[in-house]
This record gives sequence, structure tokens and C-alpha cells, in this order.
Amino acid sequence: MKKKKRLAKFLAGLLVLILVGLASTYVLYTNLSKPAAGESDAVLFEIRSGDVLRSVAANLQEQGIVRSAIVVEITARLEKLSGLKAGLFVLDKSWSVTEILTTLNDSTKTIVDTVRITFPEGDWARDFARKLSNLTSVEEQDLFDLWNDEAFLREMIEQYEFLSADILNPKTRIRLEGYLFPNTYEFFVSTSARDATIKLLNQTKRIYDKYKTQFEDSELSVHEVFILASIVQFEASKPDDMKKVASVFLNRLKIDMPLQSSVTVCYSLYEYDSWKDCETNSGFESPYNTYKYRGLPVGPIMNPGETAIVAVLEPADTDYYYFMADVYGDGTVYFAKTYAEHSANVEKYLKGR
Repeated sequence: MKKKKRLAKFLAGLLVLILVGLASTYVLYTNLSKPAAGESDAVLFEIRSGDVLRSVAANLQEQGIVRSAIVVEITARLEKLSGLKAGLFVLDKSWSVTEILTTLNDSTKTIVDTVRITFPEGDWARDFARKLSNLTSVEEQDLFDLWNDEAFLREMIEQYEFLSADILNPKTRIRLEGYLFPNTYEFFVSTSARDATIKLLNQTKRIYDKYKTQFEDSELSVHEVFILASIVQFEASKPDDMKKVASVFLNRLKIDMPLQSSVTVCYSLYEYDSWKDCETNSGFESPYNTYKYRGLPVGPIMNPGETAIVAVLEPADTDYYYFMADVYGDGTVYFAKTYAEHSANVEKYLKGR
């Protein structure tokens, strides 16, 4: 009887261990099945003729496209996605393992000559460089070097009316920051830093030509328009808000009031975890920091889209000098004429959240 009880306890304990092991394995498998990145990050991936599932899975993990090669192999077999095709593919690190394998099983998804890349409004120059280096033959550092190369820039100044010697300021971080126009482009996979840059600048030229009359009528220089548009792009998202935000900064510039834009601190820091880092580092030493230096920063702080540029060229007519966004709510931007009104808005929408 005692032996039976001990056996029963042993079997019960063994069952518990098995269940715990299965649960742990499931949790581990689930975690390793998650996308490698939380945000879109497109990269090129090549499968050579003769590559087998195991080597492809290992390469996917090595390049940071998936979390686990083993999970790739298991998923491929379970979902019957082992028919991998040879060729060059665009994959995204934010995709699931199933999405990645589905693409690699589809010969129509292979890239022959060109690749399509989207640069959203507000991308930094380093975002442009990273995406181009991920999806074409261009090296990231080659782009940075070219975008700061004085001889190349002087050649571009001669070629493009919207560029001026203002971009040669040695205090700027990346001299073509602000002039790389956000859009969706087709690039040859085998391209060069020069050819890719000229394609971006040609699109900027189209926008400049479209609003050339407004640029000429503006009290700001073309370079100043791009600088302020980059700040407006960072500060607001809706067209109407952009026009009002532009009016706030223009009103401040007219009375030599500091812009005190926290987004210029973000660019000054260049590496930060959240917008709070920008809010709490207003004393950071940088020629981009509009808390430390009056007027516009030394150069654009991101690459603005058409809406932000138009907002600076055609700002709202207001007597606002302050604004704040309800970052804890729906993102509504509240404007104020006086500091007292602004403080009341901050107290109502930000304090105590």
C-alpha cells in the first residue's frame, strides 16, 4: 500500500514537472517567436542557390531579423513553409516569423534591380542613411561623409537653387539634414551615395519649385524656412496645428524671444529614451539648443515634409506666444497669448498626470 502511495506521489510529481516543462517551453517558444523589432526596420536578405532551411534560419538569426533560428525551423515545418526560394528579399524585423517565411517562399517577392524605400516625414538624416544602407549597396558611413563633404556640397549649391552657403556651417551635425525630402523612392540596389543623394535632392527641388513664390515672399531665408519647418514638423502633426505652431515661433522671433523648443534639445542630445529627457535637459550645451541660444538653431533638426514647409511659408495669423500638447491625453495642442494662460494649460493638462 505504501509502495502504491509512493508511486502515486512520484507519478504526480513527474506529471507536474512535465506540465511545468511544457508550460515553460511554450512561454519560451512564444517569446522567441515575437518579432525581433518593435518598429519597422526593413533590411535586405539573400538566399543563395543551394541554401537549406537550417542555414537560412541561422543567417536570419545572425542578422537580427528573427530571435531564434530554431523557432524558424519549427515554424517552417509546422506551417509547411520550407519551400524557400533563392534570391534577394526585403524583410522587416517587425514581421512575425510566419510573415518572414511566407515572403521567402514567394519567388515573386525577389528583388531584381530596384528596391522601394519610404522615408516618413520627420526622419533624421541618420534614419535615411540606415535605411539606404540596409536596402542598397550604399554604406551608411559613405552617406554621412558625403553629406558633410564641402566639395560635394559646393557642387550641389551650384546645382540647386534652394541650397546656399548656409549649409556649410561647421557647427552643424549633418550639413544636408533638412534637405533630404521624405517620400517613397525607387532605388537601384546597386547604387552609390552620390546617386541616392541626388535623387533625394531632386524631390526637394520639386517642392521648392512648387512654392517658389512663397519662398521668395517669406521674410525668412530659404535655409531659415527649412530650419523652422523642421522644428514645426517635430512639434506638431496636424496641418492646422503646424500653421499655429509656426506662428508662435515667428511671433517670438519678431520680438527676439527665445524659441525654447524642447525638440531642439532632442536633436542636441541626439540619443535619448523619451521626450522627458528633452524636457529635463534644457541646459545641454549645443548650438541647436534654443533654450541656450536665441533665434533659430544652427541648422534643421530633421527632414520636414511638404505640410510643415507650407506651414512656415503660410502660417496662421495669431497673437499666440505659447503652446503645449496634451501628451497624456489625445495630443491636442493648446495655444496661449500670455504666460499666465500657458501656465494654466500646463496645470490643467500636464500636472499631476
